[in-house]
Amino acid sequence: MANKKRTTLKDIGNVLNISPAAVSKAMNDDSRISDKTKKAVKRVAKELNYQPNHLASALRKGKSNLVGVIVPRTNSNFFSSVLENMEAVLNKAGYNIIITQSNESFEKECQNIDTLLYTQVDGIIASMANETVDLSHYEKIKKNGIPLILFDRGENDLNVDYVGIDDYDSSHIIVKHLVDKGCKRIAHIGGYRRTRIFNNRIRGYVDALKKNNLPIDDSLIIESALTLEDGRREMEALLELTNRPDAVYVASDYAALGALQVLNERQINVPNEIRLVGFGNEPFTSLVSPSITSVAQHSEDIGRLAAEAFLRHASKDEIKQSLNKIILDAELIVRDSSR
Repeated sequence: MANKKRTTLKDIGNVLNISPAAVSKAMNDDSRISDKTKKAVKRVAKELNYQPNHLASALRKGKSNLVGVIVPRTNSNFFSSVLENMEAVLNKAGYNIIITQSNESFEKECQNIDTLLYTQVDGIIASMANETVDLSHYEKIKKNGIPLILFDRGENDLNVDYVGIDDYDSSHIIVKHLVDKGCKRIAHIGGYRRTRIFNNRIRGYVDALKKNNLPIDDSLIIESALTLEDGRREMEALLELTNRPDAVYVASDYAALGALQVLNERQINVPNEIRLVGFGNEPFTSLVSPSITSVAQHSEDIGRLAAEAFLRHASKDEIKQSLNKIILDAELIVRDSSR
């Protein structure tokens, strides 16, 4: 059975008959230690499978070179792309990232923050869970004196840096596209209003209807968790209406895929009978039949800009954050589902 005891500097020192302090200096290439001793220390460390205690090191130095990242889920092309581009920027600057996911759970998000703070990360970059309303756990990050950067989903009340697209304007772009195609009864399967980005998308949708002199029908405005199953269920409900919609704008590609499945199963012609628009530009949107019109969220830019926002704060001796929003323009990718 493998020995679970962690090898320490003292263990290495005992083998070579030198002090733990001398081992530490040798491991860090201190000029006061001879090359012969350095080589011996590193050889024994390798033989004993020594792993540095980064937490202890962070406590000593006040810097861990670790950045905690919280995402609602990792099985989304948007979030995985954000992470990839974020990590590239941070790695180049000498930082590694610790990725956690909330699974849209407020409780899990709180646990993630506590774990990252315990690990002594130098900053946290996060996209909020759908369930999050109470912001006290995010205030805890600020009280610890480390930078907090929010992306995609955030709250103005926290007064920190935020990077995302213009969700309100996105809805205007989508509604205008559908109106230009002759649609007059446009439904919206959205997220929960308590989440800022989904509230902005709903507000944008309502205002865009007004702008285009279309009536507001509450039966066509649906809040959900935007899973594939939600898309299926809400599309079924819309089809049961006496006066069903001629277009459906869905605030997530996964829910849009569920809606499309139902339309295909019911043999409803898309786009001739009902036009469909999703959100997120997930890879599958171009592969299904018909392909799904969607909004590109510029994940590469969001990941890069969020990382750069952290680095700006990390380079300063004192962290003084205020509301600083970087808003990117949305881009509608028109495909067969709404042509």
